Amino acid sequence: MEKSEAIAALAALAQESRLDVFRLLVQTGPVGLPAGQIGERIGLPSATLSFHLNALKQAGLVTCQRESRSLIYAAAYPVMNALLSFLTENCCGGPVRGLGPVCLPETSSCLVPQAKEHA
Repeated sequence: MEKSEAIAALAALAQESRLDVFRLLVQTGPVGLPAGQIGERIGLPSATLSFHLNALKQAGLVTCQRESRSLIYAAAYPVMNALLSFLTENCCGGPVRGLGPVCLPETSSCLVPQAKEHA
C-alpha cells in the first residue's frame, strides 16, 4: 500500500459514523449487508449513510454490489489487511514479513503472528 492510499483510508475511518459502519461490515463478513440494514443497525438516515458509505468506498475500504433492488456493502478485507500491514511494516525495529495481523473472513478468524525471536 502506498502512503497516499493509507492516508485516504485513515482519513475515511477518522469519523465516528464511518468507523462504526466499517467495523459492522468487518464483523458481518464477506457476505456484507444491504444499505438499509446498515442504517438500521447504526441508526443513520439513508442520506447520511449514503454519504458515509461513499467516503468508505472512495477510500477502497468497502465494496458495493447490486443484488436486485438492494445495494450490498462489504468490507474490503484485502485493503484492510494492506492498511494493517502498512501500519506495522516497521514494527520491532525493522521490516519483518508477515508480522502484521491478517483477517481471513472466509474462515471467520484473524491471525496475529508472533514475532520470531532474534538469535
